[in-house]
Amino acid sequence: MEQLAAHADLSWMLAAFVFVLLMFPGLAFYYGGMLGSRNVLNMMTMVLITLGITSVLYVVYGYGLVSGPSVNGWGLIGNPADYIGLLNFQTDDGSGGTQVLYYAAWFILFAAITVAIVASGAAGRMKFSAWLVFVPIWLTLVYFPVAHWVFSADTDDAKGGFLLNKIGIHDFAGGTAVHMNAGVAALALAFVLGARRKRMERPHNVPMVLLGGGILWFGWFGFNGSCALGATFLTQFVILNTLLAGSAGMIGFAIIEKIREGHVTSLGVITGAIAGLVGITPSANAVNSIGALCVGLLAAGVVAFLMSIKSRFKVDDSLDAFIVHGIGGIVGTFCIVLFAASAAPAGLTGILFGGDFGLLWRELAGIVITCTFSFVMTWLIAKAIDKTIGLRVDAETETLGLDSTIHAETAYEIPAAGVGHAPGGFSGLHPERAAENLEHEIPTATTTQPAGATTATSS
Repeated sequence: MEQLAAHADLSWMLAAFVFVLLMFPGLAFYYGGMLGSRNVLNMMTMVLITLGITSVLYVVYGYGLVSGPSVNGWGLIGNPADYIGLLNFQTDDGSGGTQVLYYAAWFILFAAITVAIVASGAAGRMKFSAWLVFVPIWLTLVYFPVAHWVFSADTDDAKGGFLLNKIGIHDFAGGTAVHMNAGVAALALAFVLGARRKRMERPHNVPMVLLGGGILWFGWFGFNGSCALGATFLTQFVILNTLLAGSAGMIGFAIIEKIREGHVTSLGVITGAIAGLVGITPSANAVNSIGALCVGLLAAGVVAFLMSIKSRFKVDDSLDAFIVHGIGGIVGTFCIVLFAASAAPAGLTGILFGGDFGLLWRELAGIVITCTFSFVMTWLIAKAIDKTIGLRVDAETETLGLDSTIHAETAYEIPAAGVGHAPGGFSGLHPERAAENLEHEIPTATTTQPAGATTATSS
């Protein structure tokens, strides 16, 4: 019976793995549709390439840095000595359940989607070569340490990360290591890069954004559900809360949008859903069903409000990773402090239900430490790359678009404009002429969108 149960747990974890894997094309569509048509393929490629880079690094040394025993027991970084290449874990232990090889693959997806979110701060203006350098450095110096702090638990034989085991933060599925970390890093990268020359560029394909957001939501059930580590009651509990928070997020964003702008947009609805999903990520096992609705409403409401005023600030986090993921993750974490229900699997009690303020200080410490470390380290990494190989493309490349100039591709086949891969298309024209033809051939969107909806996509 034990082996049968192990097989059942493994079956769910394998299915959840596929769900999470789909988040990469989902994020590529979601981000790509928010940009202008000249940079969509560049953004999608930036997102997708992170999976390739992360997979290599994680197997070579990343797994040990995250999940290995803490060096000197300090809780700062894992020791990779026994995990290099995962060569010591190539045989079946006979348990019939999940083993190190599975967890390596699973953690690869968490790491890769985190750095993929950071691409928001670089949209339409970062050298692709610089991105290829940035990703492995950022993973090594930022993500791997933070993931060790949050995900590595103490065992009888070894110490784990200090945020989880010494400070005692609660983060069910990555509100700190994934969402806050990525959101703040995107903000720091945007600071170093500077704003786009064409900052108020409209999203070129809203249906594409909706498709990507829907795929992300699908993947989120695997993202949160797999953190239950098997097919259990906790899995069912978390999946319901994930559904409720995303659904309430749509409503929360729509309410703010309607009040401030007088309209509810499809772009706002899907942004609200993502904000609600971000909010429930750290709190999915700590709040009950009503609490999950509150998480979604609050996270999306705060995100919607900040979207409507962000044009006042000069920093250009192009696709709003800081607001949606960074602020959304912070709100979701504070919702643990407020709404945690003792009857929920986590067994925590929020201060609205008589809990003590110790939970507040622990969660606040996790937020401050994660965000400060991520911002400072990302800023330093970006500055170092900028001073060496250069971080930003030149003005001509940015004006023409990164798809044609860097990747020699265009997203759409428009023969009349001489753009695309068909005979007589893009390959036969100078990139500047092709870009001009594309500009004339694609009509400018005439549908009036409220300011809140515009800032929910690109600023």
